Amino acid sequence: MDTLKQWQAHFAKDQFATGNGIELVEIGPGRAVARMAIEPRHYNAVGSVMGGALFTLADFAFAAASNSHGTVAVATDCSISFLRPAFTGTLTAEARELSRGRTLAHYDVMIRDEQERLVAVFHGTVYRKNEPIRRG
Repeated sequence: MDTLKQWQAHFAKDQFATGNGIELVEIGPGRAVARMAIEPRHYNAVGSVMGGALFTLADFAFAAASNSHGTVAVATDCSISFLRPAFTGTLTAEARELSRGRTLAHYDVMIRDEQERLVAVFHGTVYRKNEPIRRG
């Protein structure tokens, strides 16, 4: 899989992320960009975007970036720091590979609002399986 459309079709199977309005907009070796337009369903009780929605957006970008080499990568550890609330507009998550070894790889994901303000920072580690990603 090497085109954006092929990757979008593959990740459309991620029903939780797509069901929450998250879309893959860029992908390349070790990197990915995903977006989520903020909707009322994303709000918490105080009116800002719920942490779980932010985590889901970051996790989706992380999954795309870590699987972008064509072999299955599964998360072993993830953390997120919430830096500022988000209320309206579209959020963009950019995932990038920090290091990649034979079995482990590390990624950072930055979530920004439409004004390019940093909303959250996510870090994830994956176990890289020796198994190609299956299409279909």
